[in-house]
Amino acid sequence: MTYYKKFDSGLRLIVKKIEGLWSVSTGIIVGTGSTFETDGENGISHFIEHMMFKGTDKRTAFEISDAMDRIGAQVNAFTSKEITCYYSKSTSDHAGEAFEILSDFFLNSVFPEDEMEREKGVVLEEISMTEDTPDDLCFDVLAQAFYGNRGYGRSILGPAKNVSSFTRENLLEYIQKRYAPENIVISFAGNIDEKYAEELVETYIESKIPKRKREDRKPEIFYPSQSLFKKKDIEQVHFALAFPSFRRDDKMLDAGNLMNYVLGGGMSSRLFQKVREQLGLAYSVYSYISAYTECGSLIVYAGVNPQSAEKAFAAVRGEISRLCKDGITEEELVRGREQLRSSLILGQESTASQMLVYGKHLLFTDEIFDFDARVSAIDTLTRDDVARAIDVSFREEKMAAGAVGKLDKPFLLH
Repeated sequence: MTYYKKFDSGLRLIVKKIEGLWSVSTGIIVGTGSTFETDGENGISHFIEHMMFKGTDKRTAFEISDAMDRIGAQVNAFTSKEITCYYSKSTSDHAGEAFEILSDFFLNSVFPEDEMEREKGVVLEEISMTEDTPDDLCFDVLAQAFYGNRGYGRSILGPAKNVSSFTRENLLEYIQKRYAPENIVISFAGNIDEKYAEELVETYIESKIPKRKREDRKPEIFYPSQSLFKKKDIEQVHFALAFPSFRRDDKMLDAGNLMNYVLGGGMSSRLFQKVREQLGLAYSVYSYISAYTECGSLIVYAGVNPQSAEKAFAAVRGEISRLCKDGITEEELVRGREQLRSSLILGQESTASQMLVYGKHLLFTDEIFDFDARVSAIDTLTRDDVARAIDVSFREEKMAAGAVGKLDKPFLLH
Protein backbone atom coordinates (compact mmCIF):
# COMPACT_ATOMS: atom_id res chain seq x y z
CA MET A 1 0.00 0.00 0.00
CA THR A 2 1.20 3.51 -0.83
CA TYR A 3 -0.01 6.62 0.99
CA TYR A 4 0.52 10.22 -0.14
CA LYS A 5 -0.13 13.53 1.59
CA LYS A 6 0.71 17.10 0.63
CA PHE A 7 0.73 19.53 3.55
CA ASP A 8 -0.27 23.19 3.48
CA SER A 9 3.37 24.30 3.40
CA GLY A 10 4.04 22.30 0.23
CA LEU A 11 5.88 19.55 2.12
CA ARG A 12 5.10 16.11 0.71
CA LEU A 13 4.84 12.73 2.45
CA ILE A 14 4.99 9.29 0.85
CA VAL A 15 4.54 6.04 2.82
CA LYS A 16 5.23 2.67 1.21
CA LYS A 17 3.81 0.25 3.76
CA ILE A 18 5.37 -3.21 3.61
CA GLU A 19 3.71 -5.57 6.07
CA GLY A 20 5.48 -8.58 7.48
CA LEU A 21 8.69 -6.67 8.20
CA TRP A 22 10.11 -5.50 11.51
CA SER A 23 11.82 -2.36 10.24
CA VAL A 24 11.28 1.08 8.70
CA SER A 25 13.55 3.23 6.54
CA THR A 26 12.88 6.95 6.69
CA GLY A 27 14.32 9.65 4.48
CA ILE A 28 14.12 13.43 4.38
CA ILE A 29 14.93 14.16 0.73
CA VAL A 30 15.79 17.70 -0.38
CA GLY A 31 15.83 18.62 -4.07
CA THR A 32 19.25 20.21 -4.10
CA GLY A 33 22.81 19.16 -4.83
CA SER A 34 25.93 20.24 -6.69
CA THR A 35 24.03 20.79 -9.96
CA PHE A 36 22.15 23.76 -8.47
CA GLU A 37 25.18 25.49 -6.95
CA THR A 38 27.00 28.57 -8.27
CA ASP A 39 30.77 28.64 -8.74
CA GLY A 40 31.29 30.09 -5.29
CA GLU A 41 28.80 27.69 -3.69
CA ASN A 42 30.16 24.51 -5.25
CA GLY A 43 30.50 21.98 -2.44
CA ILE A 44 28.08 23.70 -0.06
CA SER A 45 25.24 21.15 -0.38
CA HIS A 46 27.64 18.41 0.69
CA PHE A 47 29.17 20.51 3.46
CA ILE A 48 25.72 21.33 4.88
CA GLU A 49 24.94 17.61 4.89
CA HIS A 50 28.04 17.05 7.07
CA MET A 51 27.26 19.95 9.38
CA MET A 52 23.67 18.84 10.05
CA PHE A 53 25.05 16.20 12.41
CA LYS A 54 27.12 18.62 14.50
CA GLY A 55 24.60 19.61 17.14
CA THR A 56 21.27 21.30 17.85
CA ASP A 57 19.93 23.32 20.77
CA LYS A 58 18.74 20.02 22.20
CA ARG A 59 21.61 17.63 21.41
CA THR A 60 25.36 17.75 20.87
CA ALA A 61 26.94 15.94 17.94
CA PHE A 62 27.69 12.97 20.20
CA GLU A 63 24.19 12.94 21.62
CA ILE A 64 22.67 12.69 18.13
CA SER A 65 24.69 9.55 17.43
CA ASP A 66 24.18 8.20 20.94
CA ALA A 67 20.40 8.68 20.80
CA MET A 68 20.22 6.64 17.59
CA ASP A 69 22.53 3.96 18.99
CA ARG A 70 20.39 3.65 22.13
CA ILE A 71 17.40 2.55 20.05
CA GLY A 72 19.48 0.38 17.73
CA ALA A 73 18.88 2.61 14.74
CA GLN A 74 21.17 3.57 11.86
CA VAL A 75 21.46 7.15 10.64
CA ASN A 76 23.36 8.69 7.76
CA ALA A 77 23.12 11.07 4.81
CA PHE A 78 24.41 11.57 1.29
CA THR A 79 24.61 14.31 -1.33
CA SER A 80 24.35 13.76 -5.07
CA LYS A 81 24.11 16.05 -8.08
CA GLU A 82 20.37 16.62 -7.58
CA ILE A 83 19.40 15.61 -4.04
CA THR A 84 20.54 15.66 -0.44
CA CYS A 85 19.08 12.85 1.67
CA TYR A 86 19.08 12.41 5.45
CA TYR A 87 17.90 8.95 6.45
CA SER A 88 17.50 6.44 9.24
CA LYS A 89 16.62 2.78 9.56
CA SER A 90 15.08 1.45 12.75
CA THR A 91 12.91 -1.30 14.08
CA SER A 92 9.23 -0.49 13.68
CA ASP A 93 8.70 0.00 17.43
CA HIS A 94 11.34 2.76 17.49
CA ALA A 95 10.28 4.52 14.26
CA GLY A 96 8.82 7.49 16.14
CA GLU A 97 11.92 8.06 18.24
CA ALA A 98 14.19 7.77 15.20
CA PHE A 99 12.09 10.30 13.29
CA GLU A 100 12.17 12.78 16.16
CA ILE A 101 15.98 12.66 16.20
CA LEU A 102 16.15 12.94 12.41
CA SER A 103 13.78 15.91 12.47
CA ASP A 104 15.69 17.61 15.30
CA PHE A 105 19.00 17.85 13.48
CA PHE A 106 17.31 18.54 10.12
CA LEU A 107 15.44 21.58 11.44
CA ASN A 108 17.46 22.70 14.43
CA SER A 109 21.15 22.31 13.63
CA VAL A 110 23.07 25.33 14.94
CA PHE A 111 26.32 24.92 12.94
CA PRO A 112 28.79 25.79 15.75
CA GLU A 113 31.86 27.66 14.53
CA ASP A 114 34.31 25.27 16.22
CA GLU A 115 32.56 22.26 14.67
CA MET A 116 32.64 23.97 11.27
CA GLU A 117 36.40 24.38 11.38
CA ARG A 118 36.89 20.75 12.38
CA GLU A 119 34.50 19.49 9.70
CA LYS A 120 36.25 21.51 7.01
CA GLY A 121 39.30 19.38 7.76
CA VAL A 122 37.20 16.22 7.41
CA VAL A 123 35.79 17.25 4.03
CA LEU A 124 39.22 18.35 2.79
CA GLU A 125 40.44 14.85 3.64
CA GLU A 126 37.47 13.45 1.70
CA ILE A 127 38.53 15.54 -1.30
CA SER A 128 42.09 14.20 -0.93
CA MET A 129 40.69 10.66 -0.72
CA THR A 130 38.96 11.17 -4.07
CA GLU A 131 42.28 12.33 -5.53
CA ASP A 132 43.72 9.01 -4.35
CA THR A 133 40.77 7.00 -5.74
CA PRO A 134 41.43 7.04 -9.48
CA ASP A 135 38.10 5.63 -10.68
CA ASP A 136 36.19 8.29 -8.70
CA LEU A 137 38.56 10.94 -10.02
CA CYS A 138 38.06 9.63 -13.56
CA PHE A 139 34.30 10.17 -13.30
CA ASP A 140 34.83 13.73 -12.07
CA VAL A 141 37.12 14.42 -15.02
CA LEU A 142 34.56 12.85 -17.35
CA ALA A 143 31.71 14.96 -15.94
CA GLN A 144 33.65 18.12 -16.72
CA ALA A 145 34.55 16.84 -20.19
CA PHE A 146 30.93 15.97 -20.95
CA TYR A 147 28.98 18.78 -19.24
CA GLY A 148 31.61 21.47 -18.83
CA ASN A 149 32.34 23.14 -15.49
CA ARG A 150 28.76 24.17 -14.67
CA GLY A 151 25.57 22.41 -13.65
CA TYR A 152 25.88 18.64 -13.96
CA GLY A 153 29.61 18.98 -14.55
CA ARG A 154 30.29 20.27 -11.04
CA SER A 155 31.85 17.92 -8.50
CA ILE A 156 29.74 17.07 -5.46
CA LEU A 157 32.55 17.75 -2.98
CA GLY A 158 33.52 21.06 -4.59
CA PRO A 159 37.01 22.56 -4.69
CA ALA A 160 39.07 22.75 -1.50
CA LYS A 161 39.25 26.54 -1.66
CA ASN A 162 35.44 26.78 -1.52
CA VAL A 163 35.15 24.40 1.42
CA SER A 164 37.83 26.30 3.33
CA SER A 165 36.02 29.59 2.84
CA PHE A 166 32.44 28.62 3.79
CA THR A 167 30.97 30.58 6.72
CA ARG A 168 28.01 29.87 8.94
CA GLU A 169 26.13 32.65 7.16
CA ASN A 170 26.80 30.99 3.78
CA LEU A 171 25.22 27.76 5.01
CA LEU A 172 22.15 29.47 6.48
CA GLU A 173 21.65 31.54 3.33
CA TYR A 174 21.78 28.45 1.11
CA ILE A 175 19.33 26.58 3.36
CA GLN A 176 16.99 29.58 3.20
CA LYS A 177 17.00 29.35 -0.61
CA ARG A 178 16.92 25.60 -1.21
CA TYR A 179 15.47 23.88 1.90
CA ALA A 180 11.93 25.15 1.31
CA PRO A 181 9.03 22.80 2.20
CA GLU A 182 7.94 22.49 -1.44
CA ASN A 183 11.43 21.16 -2.24
CA ILE A 184 11.32 18.44 0.44
CA VAL A 185 9.78 14.95 0.50
CA ILE A 186 9.51 12.78 3.60
CA SER A 187 9.56 9.11 2.59
CA PHE A 188 8.81 6.08 4.78
CA ALA A 189 9.16 2.46 3.63
CA GLY A 190 8.55 -0.55 5.83
CA ASN A 191 6.15 -1.70 8.50
CA ILE A 192 4.65 1.58 9.68
CA ASP A 193 1.07 2.76 9.82
CA GLU A 194 0.52 5.56 7.31
CA LYS A 195 -1.55 7.67 9.71
CA TYR A 196 1.12 7.35 12.37
CA ALA A 197 3.74 8.46 9.80
CA GLU A 198 1.56 11.45 8.92
CA GLU A 199 1.21 12.32 12.60
CA LEU A 200 5.00 12.18 13.05
CA VAL A 201 5.57 14.52 10.10
CA GLU A 202 2.87 16.91 11.26
CA THR A 203 4.30 17.01 14.80
CA TYR A 204 8.02 17.23 14.09
CA ILE A 205 8.34 18.85 10.64
CA GLU A 206 5.21 20.48 9.20
CA SER A 207 4.31 22.40 12.36
CA LYS A 208 7.87 23.69 12.79
CA ILE A 209 9.48 24.16 9.39
CA PRO A 210 9.79 27.80 8.25
CA LYS A 211 7.25 28.52 5.51
CA ARG A 212 9.16 29.91 2.54
CA LYS A 213 9.39 29.61 -1.22
CA ARG A 214 12.16 27.74 -2.96
CA GLU A 215 14.53 29.73 -5.11
CA ASP A 216 14.21 28.08 -8.51
CA ARG A 217 17.44 27.37 -10.31
CA LYS A 218 17.72 25.83 -13.75
CA PRO A 219 21.02 24.02 -14.33
CA GLU A 220 23.01 25.13 -17.34
CA ILE A 221 23.39 22.33 -19.87
CA PHE A 222 25.80 22.25 -22.78
CA TYR A 223 28.03 19.57 -24.26
CA PRO A 224 31.58 20.72 -24.95
CA SER A 225 32.49 17.23 -26.25
CA GLN A 226 35.97 17.27 -24.76
CA SER A 227 38.57 14.63 -24.02
CA LEU A 228 40.34 15.45 -20.76
CA PHE A 229 42.91 13.61 -18.67
CA LYS A 230 44.73 13.91 -15.38
CA LYS A 231 48.24 12.55 -15.17
CA LYS A 232 48.79 10.31 -12.13
CA ASP A 233 51.70 8.01 -11.31
CA ILE A 234 49.55 4.93 -10.70
CA GLU A 235 49.55 1.36 -11.99
CA GLN A 236 46.46 1.58 -14.18
CA VAL A 237 44.89 3.94 -16.68
CA HIS A 238 41.26 4.58 -15.83
CA PHE A 239 39.19 5.86 -18.72
CA ALA A 240 35.51 6.55 -19.31
CA LEU A 241 33.36 7.61 -22.24
CA ALA A 242 30.09 9.53 -22.01
CA PHE A 243 27.22 9.86 -24.47
CA PRO A 244 23.91 11.73 -24.18
CA SER A 245 21.15 9.53 -22.80
CA PHE A 246 17.68 9.80 -21.31
CA ARG A 247 16.14 12.02 -18.68
CA ARG A 248 14.52 10.51 -15.62
CA ASP A 249 10.99 10.94 -17.01
CA ASP A 250 11.76 9.87 -20.59
CA LYS A 251 9.51 7.05 -21.80
CA MET A 252 12.52 5.56 -23.59
CA LEU A 253 14.55 5.17 -20.39
CA ASP A 254 13.62 1.50 -19.92
CA ALA A 255 14.74 0.76 -23.48
CA GLY A 256 17.93 2.66 -22.74
CA ASN A 257 18.52 0.62 -19.60
CA LEU A 258 18.05 -2.60 -21.55
CA MET A 259 20.48 -1.40 -24.20
CA ASN A 260 22.95 -0.55 -21.45
CA TYR A 261 22.59 -3.99 -19.88
CA VAL A 262 23.47 -5.62 -23.21
CA LEU A 263 26.45 -3.31 -23.71
CA GLY A 264 28.04 -3.35 -20.27
CA GLY A 265 25.57 -4.04 -17.49
CA GLY A 266 26.57 -7.54 -16.43
CA MET A 267 29.01 -10.44 -16.78
CA SER A 268 27.29 -11.62 -19.98
CA SER A 269 27.45 -8.12 -21.49
CA ARG A 270 29.36 -7.44 -24.68
CA LEU A 271 31.98 -5.22 -23.06
CA PHE A 272 32.69 -7.72 -20.27
CA GLN A 273 32.93 -10.64 -22.67
CA LYS A 274 35.06 -8.82 -25.25
CA VAL A 275 37.36 -6.58 -23.22
CA ARG A 276 37.85 -8.83 -20.19
CA GLU A 277 37.09 -12.42 -21.15
CA GLN A 278 38.35 -12.52 -24.75
CA LEU A 279 41.08 -9.86 -24.80
CA GLY A 280 42.09 -9.93 -21.11
CA LEU A 281 42.60 -6.16 -21.10
CA ALA A 282 40.67 -5.18 -17.96
CA TYR A 283 39.54 -6.52 -14.63
CA SER A 284 36.78 -3.90 -14.34
CA VAL A 285 34.78 -2.83 -17.39
CA TYR A 286 31.14 -1.80 -17.36
CA SER A 287 28.56 0.78 -18.43
CA TYR A 288 25.63 2.52 -16.76
CA ILE A 289 23.05 5.25 -17.35
CA SER A 290 22.72 8.31 -15.11
CA ALA A 291 19.23 9.74 -15.61
CA TYR A 292 18.69 13.25 -14.25
CA THR A 293 15.78 15.68 -14.31
CA GLU A 294 17.03 17.76 -17.25
CA CYS A 295 19.28 15.31 -19.08
CA GLY A 296 21.07 11.98 -18.87
CA SER A 297 24.27 10.23 -19.83
CA LEU A 298 25.45 6.75 -20.74
CA ILE A 299 28.89 6.08 -19.32
CA VAL A 300 31.38 3.34 -20.18
CA TYR A 301 34.32 2.72 -17.83
CA ALA A 302 37.44 0.53 -17.84
CA GLY A 303 40.62 0.25 -15.76
CA VAL A 304 43.56 -1.08 -17.79
CA ASN A 305 47.33 -1.41 -18.00
CA PRO A 306 48.93 1.76 -19.45
CA GLN A 307 50.54 -0.25 -22.27
CA SER A 308 47.11 -1.61 -23.24
CA ALA A 309 45.15 1.61 -22.85
CA GLU A 310 44.87 2.49 -26.54
CA LYS A 311 43.99 -1.09 -27.44
CA ALA A 312 41.31 -1.25 -24.73
CA PHE A 313 39.92 2.12 -25.77
CA ALA A 314 39.68 0.89 -29.37
CA ALA A 315 38.01 -2.34 -28.22
CA VAL A 316 35.37 -0.39 -26.29
CA ARG A 317 34.73 1.86 -29.29
CA GLY A 318 34.51 -1.24 -31.46
CA GLU A 319 31.81 -2.83 -29.32
CA ILE A 320 29.82 0.41 -29.35
CA SER A 321 30.12 0.56 -33.14
CA ARG A 322 28.95 -3.05 -33.44
CA LEU A 323 25.96 -2.31 -31.22
CA CYS A 324 25.05 0.69 -33.38
CA LYS A 325 25.42 -1.32 -36.60
CA ASP A 326 23.79 -4.63 -35.64
CA GLY A 327 21.50 -3.80 -32.73
CA ILE A 328 20.74 -6.53 -30.19
CA THR A 329 19.68 -10.13 -30.66
CA GLU A 330 16.38 -11.66 -29.58
CA GLU A 331 18.23 -13.64 -26.92
CA GLU A 332 19.79 -10.45 -25.53
CA LEU A 333 16.37 -8.81 -25.48
CA VAL A 334 14.85 -11.62 -23.41
CA ARG A 335 17.81 -11.75 -21.05
CA GLY A 336 17.86 -7.97 -20.66
CA ARG A 337 14.16 -7.77 -19.89
CA GLU A 338 14.53 -10.41 -17.19
CA GLN A 339 17.49 -8.61 -15.65
CA LEU A 340 15.68 -5.25 -15.53
CA ARG A 341 12.53 -6.89 -14.20
CA SER A 342 14.29 -8.86 -11.48
CA SER A 343 16.33 -5.83 -10.42
CA LEU A 344 13.12 -3.87 -9.94
CA ILE A 345 11.40 -6.71 -8.08
CA LEU A 346 14.35 -7.50 -5.81
CA GLY A 347 14.55 -3.82 -4.90
CA GLN A 348 11.06 -4.17 -3.42
CA GLU A 349 12.58 -6.28 -0.65
CA SER A 350 14.80 -3.46 0.62
CA THR A 351 13.16 -0.75 2.70
CA ALA A 352 16.07 1.61 2.06
CA SER A 353 15.73 1.10 -1.70
CA GLN A 354 11.97 1.64 -1.61
CA MET A 355 12.30 4.74 0.53
CA LEU A 356 14.54 6.28 -2.13
CA VAL A 357 12.59 5.04 -5.18
CA TYR A 358 9.24 6.35 -3.97
CA GLY A 359 10.68 9.50 -2.38
CA LYS A 360 12.74 10.59 -5.39
CA HIS A 361 9.96 9.83 -7.85
CA LEU A 362 7.55 12.00 -5.88
CA LEU A 363 10.10 14.78 -5.48
CA PHE A 364 10.85 15.03 -9.19
CA THR A 365 7.51 14.15 -10.80
CA ASP A 366 4.93 14.96 -8.09
CA GLU A 367 3.49 11.53 -8.84
CA ILE A 368 3.38 8.21 -6.96
CA PHE A 369 5.72 5.59 -8.37
CA ASP A 370 3.68 2.90 -10.16
CA PHE A 371 5.55 -0.36 -9.70
CA ASP A 372 3.14 -2.53 -11.72
CA ALA A 373 3.16 -0.09 -14.66
CA ARG A 374 6.97 -0.08 -14.64
CA VAL A 375 7.15 -3.89 -14.72
CA SER A 376 4.61 -3.97 -17.55
CA ALA A 377 6.61 -1.43 -19.53
CA ILE A 378 9.73 -3.59 -19.20
CA ASP A 379 7.84 -6.75 -20.19
CA THR A 380 6.66 -5.14 -23.44
CA LEU A 381 10.03 -3.81 -24.63
CA THR A 382 10.95 -4.81 -28.18
CA ARG A 383 14.10 -4.85 -30.26
CA ASP A 384 12.72 -1.86 -32.17
CA ASP A 385 12.48 0.08 -28.87
CA VAL A 386 16.12 -0.72 -28.13
CA ALA A 387 17.13 0.21 -31.68
CA ARG A 388 15.58 3.65 -31.20
CA ALA A 389 17.41 4.00 -27.87
CA ILE A 390 20.69 3.16 -29.60
CA ASP A 391 20.05 5.80 -32.28
CA VAL A 392 19.32 8.46 -29.66
CA SER A 393 22.25 7.64 -27.37
CA PHE A 394 25.33 7.23 -29.51
CA ARG A 395 25.78 10.67 -31.00
CA GLU A 396 29.48 11.01 -31.70
CA GLU A 397 29.39 14.79 -31.94
CA LYS A 398 28.42 14.97 -28.25
CA MET A 399 30.70 12.20 -26.99
CA ALA A 400 33.27 12.99 -24.29
CA ALA A 401 36.11 11.13 -22.58
CA GLY A 402 37.93 11.37 -19.27
CA ALA A 403 41.05 9.52 -18.13
CA VAL A 404 43.40 9.27 -15.16
CA GLY A 405 46.82 7.61 -15.09
CA LYS A 406 50.23 7.57 -16.73
CA LEU A 407 49.15 9.51 -19.80
CA ASP A 408 50.81 12.29 -21.76
CA LYS A 409 47.74 13.20 -23.81
CA PRO A 410 43.99 12.63 -23.86
CA PHE A 411 42.34 9.90 -25.92
CA LEU A 412 41.37 10.95 -29.45
CA LEU A 413 37.62 11.02 -29.98
CA HIS A 414 37.40 11.58 -33.73
